[in-house]
Amino acid sequence: MPYYKPEEDSPELKYMHLQRERLNGYLPSRRSDFDALEIPALEDKTFASQMVGSKGREISTTMAFVRILNGLVKDKQLGKHVVPIIPDEARTFGMEGMFRQLGIYTSEGQKYEPVDKGQIMYYREDQKGQVLEEGISEAGAMSAWIAAATSYSNNNVTLLPFYIYYSMFGFQRIGDLAWAAGDLQARGFMVGGTAGRTTLNGEGLQHQDGHSLIQASTIPNCRSYDPTYAHEVAVIVQDGLKRMFTDKENCFYYLTVMNENYEQPALESVPADDIVKGMYLLKETQGKKGRVQLMGSGTILREVEAAAELLANDWGIGADIWSVTSFNELRREALLLEREAFLNPDDEAAKPHVTKCLEGRDGPVIASTDYMKLYADQVRAWVPGDYTVLGTDGFGRSDTREKLRYFFEVDRYFVTVAALKALADRGELDRKHVGEALKKYGIDANKPNPLTS
Repeated sequence: MPYYKPEEDSPELKYMHLQRERLNGYLPSRRSDFDALEIPALEDKTFASQMVGSKGREISTTMAFVRILNGLVKDKQLGKHVVPIIPDEARTFGMEGMFRQLGIYTSEGQKYEPVDKGQIMYYREDQKGQVLEEGISEAGAMSAWIAAATSYSNNNVTLLPFYIYYSMFGFQRIGDLAWAAGDLQARGFMVGGTAGRTTLNGEGLQHQDGHSLIQASTIPNCRSYDPTYAHEVAVIVQDGLKRMFTDKENCFYYLTVMNENYEQPALESVPADDIVKGMYLLKETQGKKGRVQLMGSGTILREVEAAAELLANDWGIGADIWSVTSFNELRREALLLEREAFLNPDDEAAKPHVTKCLEGRDGPVIASTDYMKLYADQVRAWVPGDYTVLGTDGFGRSDTREKLRYFFEVDRYFVTVAALKALADRGELDRKHVGEALKKYGIDANKPNPLTS
């Protein structure tokens, strides 16, 4: 039986419309239009300060992100819109300075004397505070993030929420809330700190994340990135803010940041467009006995860079080193272009970014990340030539970074051996050199399999 709907001028509908007007409109309702925000350009000091390298100092990408966040908070136009959200790891992320500067929001003000009251950056709570510090409640913090991330629609007040947490305690614990955020068209940044299976050394399988980026990929409007360097973080945050709050694109962001300190490079020219697309050529090394393509992301990219030096110095092999900021974005673009080609068979098919980068380059391709092999393997269909993937399948372990990366077979030595084997498999290198490399670098062929041990 068809549904019955009275005419628009019927007494029934007139009555229903009148009651909804008295209740301030129809619920649920979704406001798609809002006042766009003017986002600072990359040349603004908030972002530009992270584009020039660390000039000999060693800092983490977490520190770079916090500096950007501090710059946004101080921005005269955007500052009041920024909502920093932390479960309970503020000092781990170096964000305690915001307690003094902005205050922790509480509806009733400070009702206790914190044990660190004598310190400059103590836990200062205030009714006018701007930081949401939710205690050990990831679900509560994520719910606060969703409220802020949908405020542009629900309240006609645009907020810029940044929720930073241990990456293992994000999608792993509040995956359904993240899915709901996508459905609600939330806009903001989820920031997975201490990210990567081997980067948070010494804290075992509870904390060591090797799959959050895979989980992020399941949400259609979540754009996820695994940057290695400060300039990449700056480009991604600036682009994300512009997409969400100026261009009004329906998406939210997942960004991984690490707690490993290393020098941040200064590039002569930062390829912002390629960083956003997911991949760019970072550097090249020379060699006369062969060539390989090395891809890496997060802190493992630095192991890839070290492997390139070993290949050049020990084996005479040159390498092109690719920083992959997002395998997820590379795959999504490739799927989009593949669909367009399928539906328009008479048109010339466009090539995805990953194919255009690697096409015409000499040698096999080796990709290494701090995540499960599935993360890098997802672009295999669009990688021209032979493709080898290293990753961190298995449970976490409590040990040093160096030993963890050996255990999970993603350190510079495993990358080097993987490159030599790929060349040998193509007949471009004598296979005896693979065995020599295993011995030279002390790799035990009988070591435990990280996936099953």
